[in-house]
Amino acid sequence: MSYDDYLDAKPVIVTAALTGGVQGKEAHPDLPETPDEIAAAAAACENAGASILHLHARRDSGERAFSTERFQEVTEKVREATENVVIQHSTGGTGAPDALRAEPLRTDPAPEMASLDMGPLNRYDRLTSENTRATVRMLHEEMRERGIKPELEVFNDGHLNESLAIVDELDSPPYFNLIFGSGTLSVPHPRSLQTMVSHLPEGAEFNVLGFGRHQLPLTTMSIVLGGHVRVGLEDNIYYRKGELAESNAQFVERAVRIADELNRPVATPAQAREILGL
Repeated sequence: MSYDDYLDAKPVIVTAALTGGVQGKEAHPDLPETPDEIAAAAAACENAGASILHLHARRDSGERAFSTERFQEVTEKVREATENVVIQHSTGGTGAPDALRAEPLRTDPAPEMASLDMGPLNRYDRLTSENTRATVRMLHEEMRERGIKPELEVFNDGHLNESLAIVDELDSPPYFNLIFGSGTLSVPHPRSLQTMVSHLPEGAEFNVLGFGRHQLPLTTMSIVLGGHVRVGLEDNIYYRKGELAESNAQFVERAVRIADELNRPVATPAQAREILGL
């Protein structure tokens, strides 16, 4: 996508990341954890204009779950509560063995999309997501076998290099999720986003994720550059400085308003599937 796509008013896809795998209700009391809570948040986000739901699963204790059975339960609840959204499962996992990382891909039916972390990154003081090439290859091969479109998670320039190396193996169009934040992530600045977008191959689609206070400016910039946006409590719990967000849907509503003001229509789930070749 490009600035010309913005000028042509190409629909913008809004992804809602509802819960994540790290922070829980200790960070935000309304962050959904149980299958019923996640389903209710999913329905509200679909009604607000999200066409893709990025899903994690939690155990009853609130800790992250990887099992196919738990993802199956969450997904079935979400499908019952929504009409036509695209379901995307997370395969990311700090310190989780490869066998568990593939579990979210094995629900029946398989998710239409799944995240694919493209390289290592540090998480907090003592945690590292290794994401070796062997792990990435294993997850990608299972996605291809099950007809799941990967969203390439690009946390920094090195991950972009790794992604560009496998573009020829991907169904068209490749879908990049450009991620900005602290630590080993890409520097969260408009210049960084412009540079990264300039390196994407012709015909690629891209989404933008900014952690914390960077969510609003960088996703807005993505709309102007012809990209798509991801918002939600997984990435940011504050609606503005010092003010906790009310819900995931509140973030989606703001993204939809901004897209409307910038003259880009918000994609329906059917349009999102057409844009992404699902």
